[in-house]
Amino acid sequence: MRVLHILDHSLPLQSGYVFRTMSIVREQEKIGITPILMTTPRHFRSANHESSTKSKIENWTIYRATKKPSLFNKLPILDEITDMMATKRAVTDNIDEINPDIIHTHSPVLNFWPLYSAFKNSYPIVYEIRAFWEDAAVNHGSTSFGSPRYRSTKTLETLAMERASHVITICNGLKRDILSRGIAPSKVSVVPNAVEVNRFPPIKERNIKLAQNLNLEGYFTLGFAGSFYDYEGLDLLIEALPLIHSKHPKTKILLVGGGPKENDLKTLVDKLGLSDFVVFTGRVPQSEVRDYYSIADLMVYPRYSMRLTETVTPLKPLEAMSMKRTVLASDVGGHHELIEDRKTGFLFKAGDKSDLANKVCDIANSISELPAILNNARHYVENVRNWENSVAKHKPIYENLIKTFANHQLHKDMVNTR
Repeated sequence: MRVLHILDHSLPLQSGYVFRTMSIVREQEKIGITPILMTTPRHFRSANHESSTKSKIENWTIYRATKKPSLFNKLPILDEITDMMATKRAVTDNIDEINPDIIHTHSPVLNFWPLYSAFKNSYPIVYEIRAFWEDAAVNHGSTSFGSPRYRSTKTLETLAMERASHVITICNGLKRDILSRGIAPSKVSVVPNAVEVNRFPPIKERNIKLAQNLNLEGYFTLGFAGSFYDYEGLDLLIEALPLIHSKHPKTKILLVGGGPKENDLKTLVDKLGLSDFVVFTGRVPQSEVRDYYSIADLMVYPRYSMRLTETVTPLKPLEAMSMKRTVLASDVGGHHELIEDRKTGFLFKAGDKSDLANKVCDIANSISELPAILNNARHYVENVRNWENSVAKHKPIYENLIKTFANHQLHKDMVNTR
């Protein structure tokens, strides 16, 4: 079975989106599915290499949809339209070579429509929703909740769900939203975020040299590794540090990564006089991230409550749990689907820096309880939230769609010959 995956971006870029994609396709290969990858022109807006129609990365050949530079590319709506036109053209040019049995388009919705318009009568088309495009636009500041653009984008999403052969999403929060739009439950499947447990084994040794180099030895270290976006709540974590210091002065924050809010966070640290207690590492190679996890006593995920965080589950807490790192997260819906308070990790009231500070201090004083919680978390990832379990759901979905589509086409041919 050959499956064409249409993606916003891919390797060599590093993101939660890419990690989910690669985990899916690696696991699909194991169960006898042949995945073929293609990215849209949006891949090149973040990539630091020459545009090409194909890339060879690891053992993967990745097809690339490209478009020529143009003034149209800088204009809202026209930019998106030319993206879709380029994607449609790239798939059409390569479809005979790819020879798929089914097409699996991944959000944003811009990836669905060009494939649907060109191939709705040729292949079953799956639409996978990892987050709603309209909500992502709000969080990136390009629109506001309830604006005309927001409403029109939401309509495009809903129409895509109605037209798709099947809808896959990553969590129950998104599924509830999808069903609220009138999509039939039988048409929607959850293939949840998970962890390749062999790639994230438990950490057994602390990288003492790294801790010394960062001046973290002797401190209770609160860690975060990822992208610095508004919704991650890293400013809340920084603002909670003086409250934590009132009970645990030997506490520091370790922020690994970067992103749009990095300069704002550094300004906040300076304003609060915390420059000796907050360490910014910048982005580090993926091969070295594990060392940074090893020197964090507590991984903190202080996401604010908003539509995106209430409906979407992140990957990072699961990876930390797999490596047997203690996790503290805000009690938004996306975290509730992953963490059971005081059993597999800890939760605090979203947006409440006092509760965050109190929970950090409680955890620092409850070291004897942590081994059981860490074991529970690892057990949960190993036995529930692993990619083998998640991706196993794809095969029956694909097989049923291919069979149904073939029967439908046969019926159409019989009607047309009468």
